[in-house]
Amino acid sequence: MTEIAGQFGLQWGKLIAQVIIFALVYFVLKRNAFGPIQAMLEARRKRIADGEAKLEKIARDLAAAEENAKAILEKANAESTRLIKSASEDAASLAEKKKQEAVAEANGIIAKSREASKLEQEQLLSQLKREFGRMVVDATSRVTGKVLTNDDQDRINRETAAQVAL
Repeated sequence: MTEIAGQFGLQWGKLIAQVIIFALVYFVLKRNAFGPIQAMLEARRKRIADGEAKLEKIARDLAAAEENAKAILEKANAESTRLIKSASEDAASLAEKKKQEAVAEANGIIAKSREASKLEQEQLLSQLKREFGRMVVDATSRVTGKVLTNDDQDRINRETAAQVAL
């Protein structure tokens, strides 16, 4: 080996000095350059991993929130549909009730009006009979030329009323 080293011009002192200098430079670089750079790269890798984990958690939370919002909207839509249906049924029921009340009130008004009309007709008929009887008594007293007694007037009124009623 010394022969090969001699052929290539290898000098052991210089080689050992270069190895020591290389080891010192390597140690200094590792301590002052490579170590902090590796630590910084490791910190960045950790932050990136943490960021990805947080991003995945945010994505899961967002999906859960969307599902929750969808469920709440479906529940609210179902509730609003139920309330609208209930309100329309109540309105229909109330309308039917008011309609029945109006029909009953109209029937009551018609019955009262018929009763009042019948009473008025009876009053007019009795008034007509009295007036007609008075006119017959007056005409009879003029035709006969004598003054009729109360009995005669009553008899003529009864006969006239019987004839008018027919």
